[in-house]
Amino acid sequence: MVAKIVKASFPGHLLTRPSVWQAPYIFASPHSGRHYPSRFLSSSILDLTELRRSEDAYVDTLLPSPDEIGVPILTARFPRAFVDVNRSANEIDTTMFTTPPKISAESRSNRVAAGFGVIPKYAAAGRAIYSRRLSGQEGSSRLSMCYEPYHAALRGLIDECVDLFGTAIVIDWHSMPSVGASGQKLADAVLGNRYGASCDRAVCTSWEAALDGAGLTVRRNSPYAGGYVTSTYGKPAKGVHVLQIEINRGLYLDEARTMRIGARFRLLKERLGSAIASVISDAALPLDIAAE
Repeated sequence: MVAKIVKASFPGHLLTRPSVWQAPYIFASPHSGRHYPSRFLSSSILDLTELRRSEDAYVDTLLPSPDEIGVPILTARFPRAFVDVNRSANEIDTTMFTTPPKISAESRSNRVAAGFGVIPKYAAAGRAIYSRRLSGQEGSSRLSMCYEPYHAALRGLIDECVDLFGTAIVIDWHSMPSVGASGQKLADAVLGNRYGASCDRAVCTSWEAALDGAGLTVRRNSPYAGGYVTSTYGKPAKGVHVLQIEINRGLYLDEARTMRIGARFRLLKERLGSAIASVISDAALPLDIAAE
C-alpha cells in the first residue's frame, strides 16, 4: 500500500464494481491516488514524502470492498498534487505555464489564487511544487488523460445508478488533518453537504447516526462543507445526492512524519465498515430485485 513511482506519464483511475449492485450508492475517493509519474517527480522541487502530504492518504483502503457492501467504488490513481479532480477543469493558474492550456481559465478563483487549482501550484503547507513553468501541452494532457476520464466515469455511474434505482447517492471520501487552521482539534469525521444544498437532510442524518454509533465524533460542514464534486453533481431535486465525508488522519496515519499507516488503522477500518454496512443495508434492495 506504499506510494508507487510509475513510468506511466498519466496514471488513470480505478473503477471496481460489485457482482450485484445492491443499493443506490456510489463511493468515490478522488484524492487518495499514490501512483507518482517519475517524470512528475523529476520536475518537482519537493521529495515524494512532501508531495504525499497533499494526499488523502489511504482513504481508499479504509473502505470495504465493493462485493462486501454491494456498491461500486471509483478511485483516482493519480496523486492530488498532479491533478485535483475536486476542482473545476477551468480553475487554472495561467502563470504556471509557458503558454496557457487550451481552456477557458478561471484564474481569479479563490482556490487558484491560493495555489490549489485543478493543477496545483502548491503542495500541503503552501510549499511550491515547481521551480519553473510547465508547458501548456502538459496542462492540457493532464486534464484530458486524468481529469476528464475520471469525471466521465463518475457521470456514467450516476446515470447508471439513477436508471437502476431511480436515485443516486455519491459519497465522496476524503481525509483531513487532525488539527484545523486555527489550531483546534477536529472531529473524527466531518460531513459536508453544502449546508443542505447537495443532498437531502435524511442522507446526512443517516450517515451521522451511523458514524456516531460506530464511536466516532461527527460534525457537519465545519470546517469542510464540500467542494467541486458536491456542488456540481449534488442535485437533490433531481434525485442525485452528494455527501462529502472527511476522516481525521490522526485516527489512522502518522501524518506528521512518515505518512505511513498507524497502529489504529485496523480499528478505524472496522468502525467505518460497521457504519457503512449499517447505512447501505438500510438502503439496499432485496437481492432478487437488485439482480434483475
